[in-house]
Amino acid sequence: MTDAGKPVLDMQNISKTFGPVKALTDVSLTAYGGEVHALMGENGAGKSTLTKILSGAYVPDRGGTILVGGEPLPHGRPKAAKAMGVAVIYQELSLAPNLSVAENIFLGNERSSRGIVNRSQMRSQTQPILDRLGVDFSPSTIVGTLSLGERQLVEIARALSANARIIVMDEPTTSLTSRETERLFEVIAALKADNIAVIYISHRMEEVYRISDRCSVLRDGKYIGTLAREELSAERLISMMVGRELSSFYTKEHRSDLEDAEVVLDVTDVSDGRKVKNCSFSVRRGEVLGISGLVGSGRTELARLIYGADRAVSGKVVLNGRDVTPKSPSAALAEGIVYLTEDRKQLGLFLDMTIADNINMCVMAHDSGFAGIRNFKTARSRADTEIDTLSIRAQSPFVDVGSLSGGNQQKVLLGRLLEVKPKVIILDEPTRGVDVGAKSEIYRLIDMLARQGLAVVMISSELQEIINVADRALVMREGEIAGEVTSRPGKPIEQEAIMRLSTGAKTAA
Repeated sequence: MTDAGKPVLDMQNISKTFGPVKALTDVSLTAYGGEVHALMGENGAGKSTLTKILSGAYVPDRGGTILVGGEPLPHGRPKAAKAMGVAVIYQELSLAPNLSVAENIFLGNERSSRGIVNRSQMRSQTQPILDRLGVDFSPSTIVGTLSLGERQLVEIARALSANARIIVMDEPTTSLTSRETERLFEVIAALKADNIAVIYISHRMEEVYRISDRCSVLRDGKYIGTLAREELSAERLISMMVGRELSSFYTKEHRSDLEDAEVVLDVTDVSDGRKVKNCSFSVRRGEVLGISGLVGSGRTELARLIYGADRAVSGKVVLNGRDVTPKSPSAALAEGIVYLTEDRKQLGLFLDMTIADNINMCVMAHDSGFAGIRNFKTARSRADTEIDTLSIRAQSPFVDVGSLSGGNQQKVLLGRLLEVKPKVIILDEPTRGVDVGAKSEIYRLIDMLARQGLAVVMISSELQEIINVADRALVMREGEIAGEVTSRPGKPIEQEAIMRLSTGAKTAA
């Protein structure tokens, strides 16, 4: 790619209005063949709206232009966008799990002979594409049997089958293992070598540093600027995304008074007979205990055992000196142990229900008044309190949760758990899929909860998050607690010590 060449994509002065809301204002974006162009911005910055305009799902306001290979792109026509070489791979994959790889790749464009679908021809045309991607599965493999990483590759194969010149990837590594992420990066490098433009949307700065050639930033629906690879830095990107400097973000003040605090949660020799093996630890009042480890190390499985979502075959959970080993989530809730799932959309929130209903979900029975009639005034008051305390940005408590940004959705789920008045709160990947500004707010909320006396257990795949937020960190490896890394005033948790324990390189001192 050279700046002297013509861009394969040239979007100029793109605006989009939804009623009274201006989602995009005069946004411009260019991409060249053979480059990875990262697109960053907080949730709600306009990245998804811009992508949907490019794909033809949305029609932009009058005045903007989109050129693909120098030719005007018809607005609001997805088939025309696809025919011109535009492919979008969304975070929520659009595959049919009951169909084969070949059938998914040609879905809507099936090969046929005399009105009969020719599956043999589709398989034969799919195989060279799979060979190009270097995958292990075949055209006949049923998609439902593939891992998430492999399904991503099927989406890419579908784009290549349509001769895509521009491939947009929206948060492609959110649910991938480290190995699957590495495989995806290898495929992206191959796409670059084939002169395909990759627009890469991500919140993960380490990925942007590693694979992008340029990075553009949106904020509040406006184009802020583009940085070349050599210009990228956390300070510049954060300042562009949120309009303030890195120094204004959350920094943990490590406490020295926790050693004398009483033990609230004591977990002893908990096992599930499969993934988790004889795990023991304790958490003190006001402490944030981080749990780190590589993907597949058993962190979430351990949390689910403590919460009663899965049944333990051995061990016990003691709360304030009393054995409360839960046999179900409802039993855990009754004792004051709550769990924030890592998958808020599938396992946590009711996206088509209001903020108020989501916040009140666990305590709705408390609002039953005369003749079983619900006291809606109490429910509204409860929701208003959480919206104010957690700084949830919404027009009213009666807005559907599905319309909120990722950070605000996470706060709604947290608000529901806090209404239980918990003693222990387990947070599984609490900032997954939220932007950098919302992360800072969630970190402050975690610190606030700890200072109010809750025992906090935080599972995170981000080492920097563990270092910034936790007072002490346990490291899991192959279903066992491999060791502990502590912090103290003036000396935070050491990243190198966590990695040594995670990989089994050697025991941390």
